[in-house]
Amino acid sequence: MTVTETELAEHFEATVARGDRIEPRDWMPEAYRKTLIRQIAQHAHSEIIGMQPEGNWISRAPSLRRKAILLAKVQDEAGHGLYLYSACETLGTARRELTEKLLSGKQKYSSIFNYPTPSYADVGTIGWLVDGAAICNQVPLCRTSFGPYGRAMIRICKEESFHQRQGYELLMTMMRGTEEQRAMVQESVDRFWWPALMMFGPPDDASPHTGQSMAWGIKRNTNDELRQKFVDMTVPQARALGVTLPDPELRWNSERRAHDFGEPDWDEFWAVVEGNGPCNAERLDRRRRAHEDGAWVRDAAVAFAEEGAR
Repeated sequence: MTVTETELAEHFEATVARGDRIEPRDWMPEAYRKTLIRQIAQHAHSEIIGMQPEGNWISRAPSLRRKAILLAKVQDEAGHGLYLYSACETLGTARRELTEKLLSGKQKYSSIFNYPTPSYADVGTIGWLVDGAAICNQVPLCRTSFGPYGRAMIRICKEESFHQRQGYELLMTMMRGTEEQRAMVQESVDRFWWPALMMFGPPDDASPHTGQSMAWGIKRNTNDELRQKFVDMTVPQARALGVTLPDPELRWNSERRAHDFGEPDWDEFWAVVEGNGPCNAERLDRRRRAHEDGAWVRDAAVAFAEEGAR
C-alpha cells in the first residue's frame, strides 16, 4: 500500500499535536528539518565558541580549586557541542559541513559570546546570568518535538544548572570579600545584564521563526515569555547577592505579578548578530586557528580507522 505525502504530513501533524516525538527515520517536512538544523547547529556552535570567554581565565584563576572548576565547565561545554552536533547529524547533515558553515560565517552562534571577559568576576557572572538565561531557554527544549534534540537537552540542562550554581557561588564569595572585589562583581553584572537579556532573541514581533517553531513543537515558549521568566527569576537572586541590576525601569508590577523592565538595545543586538560585535572577529579567528591546528589529529584518526579496517 502506497502512502501519499498528504497522509504522511497528516501523520506528522497528528504526532506533534499529541506531544509525541518525531524521530530521525520518521517522515518530516523539509522545512521542519531545515529549521531543526539551523537551531541545533546554532546551539552547538554556541557551546563551542562559548568555551573561549571563560577558557581564557583557566590559567589565571586564583586557586587550584578555581582552575579545576573552570576547566571542568569548559570541558562540559565541549561535550554539549558534541551531543548537539550528533543530534544534528541524525537529520542528514555532516559535522564537517556544520563546522565549515560556522567558520565561514554562514551559520550563527549566540550573540552573548561576542562580548569580552576582561575581569575574573566575568567567570561568575557568565555562570550566573548567561547560564541562567540558557537554563530558562533550554529546559523547555527537553520537551521539544524532535527526539534526539530533546534527549540531548536533558543532560545538557542538568550540567548547565550546575554551572549556574557554580557561577553564583563564585560571585557570592567575591561579594563577601574586599570592596574592590564587590566593585568588580558589580561592574561585571553591569556589562553582562543587557547582553544576557538579548540571548533570548529579538522581540516576538520581530522574530521570523518563533511562530512556526512553536506550531511544530520545536519551541515551547516565545522569546518574550522566556525573557520575562528570566528577569523574574534573577531579580531576587540579585537582591540576595547584593548587586544592582542596571535597569532604572526594573520594578515589580503587582497587577501582572511580574517585573516590568527596560528594552534592550536591539540595534546593538542586530549589529552583533551581523558580525560587528566587540569580539566577533576575534572569537571566529581563534576557532579557525584551533580547527587548523587540530587537522593532524583528524587526519591521524582517519588513518588509524582505515588501517584497522584492512
